[in-house]
Amino acid sequence: MSGPLIREIHITPIAIVDPPLLNAAGLHAPYALRTILEIVTDDGISGISEIPGNSSIDEALELSRDLLIGKDVFQLNEIRQILTSHFGTETAAQRGDAPWDQRKLVHIFSSVEVACLDIIGKVTNRPVVDLLGGKMRDRVPFAAYLFYKYEGAGGKLEFKTDPSATGWAAGRQAAALDPAGIVAQAKAMCAAFGFQSIKLKGGVFEPRVEVDSMFALRDAFGPDVPLRVDPNAIWEVETAIKYGGEMQHILEYLEDPVRGQENMAKVRKALNIPFATNMCTTSFEDIPRAIALHSEDIILSDHHFWGGLRSSMTLSGICETFGRGLSMHSNSHLGISLAAMVHLGAALPAVPYALDTHYPWQSDEVIVGGRIKFEEGSVMVPQGPGLGVELDREALQRLHQNYLDCGLKKRDDEIEMQKVVPGWKFKAVRW
Repeated sequence: MSGPLIREIHITPIAIVDPPLLNAAGLHAPYALRTILEIVTDDGISGISEIPGNSSIDEALELSRDLLIGKDVFQLNEIRQILTSHFGTETAAQRGDAPWDQRKLVHIFSSVEVACLDIIGKVTNRPVVDLLGGKMRDRVPFAAYLFYKYEGAGGKLEFKTDPSATGWAAGRQAAALDPAGIVAQAKAMCAAFGFQSIKLKGGVFEPRVEVDSMFALRDAFGPDVPLRVDPNAIWEVETAIKYGGEMQHILEYLEDPVRGQENMAKVRKALNIPFATNMCTTSFEDIPRAIALHSEDIILSDHHFWGGLRSSMTLSGICETFGRGLSMHSNSHLGISLAAMVHLGAALPAVPYALDTHYPWQSDEVIVGGRIKFEEGSVMVPQGPGLGVELDREALQRLHQNYLDCGLKKRDDEIEMQKVVPGWKFKAVRW
């Protein structure tokens, strides 16, 4: 027996409106890049996926097309082998120093795998969560993801705002450059989405400002709302011990305060708080050393960066074996990625920590029916076979035109930051 064969592969880069959010690597551009992959079988079944956009990854996907046409969508092991044979294996070092992953193969395979699983789900009339072993929960919790930011709505408005915006649409435009601004942002986001826990993207300002922001959040939301902060590995070991020590009694966990597994292990031993990472342990080859050093307590998976949903389930088993927690990293994304994240989150044996999502920062959407709804900070597992979401082709073309018009080909937060602070340079370690 064989399953449906791949007849067509469509690769569509898009650009989505993104506000001027700050991070250790600089400043978000007015548009974030994503790539939408659609696989169509010989019997006309369509499967879709979404990955971070990058012209070099898009070119690699184009090269993958001839390799995969005619392949059985059920044969994911063969598809992985074909892609690995062509592109070669990748090392953890190829991830780069930036807060986001820059490897090609994991992105390519994750996009192909999710689209194939979407098709397999439609063929078998089962949701993707069932293809991952079955649903452990009906709703998947997410955390409010706060950013320091300049005033501005992003997109064509860039640093300007829409004065008619209300609620979170207005909150998303407002500046947040100090503790008071972060608290205001948190209140607006939690009111709109019902989040029950809060994360702050740090690594932007001198640590005192960011620590004061965490204490301001504690004062505003009380001890029952879990807090976490991510300095994006930009602190020195001594800095992390000093400020981590101040915050350890108010944090749920501390994410990537320093760079590298050895430094993470040093700081972790000095503090009494769980450590999480999506920067020092980012691939399966990193795990033996992570276990030996105990560099973290929680791995923040990302199916885009770990090679797909099934690899993320494998990671879950490894974490369970070695007593590690597992949660989920996020990047600027739309509903296809969110749906895949929710299916994975629903299949995991346990979700002790609310997952990350950038979704509130986005206003565009590429799926039929518009933006996915959050209830009390959680998302219901999509109904229907496969991912349970369908491509809005008019929206796809509009967002593709954004891509053509904006001229961006890859993410470069350093260049964007230099538009505001001339001469600004990214530093792997700053404080």
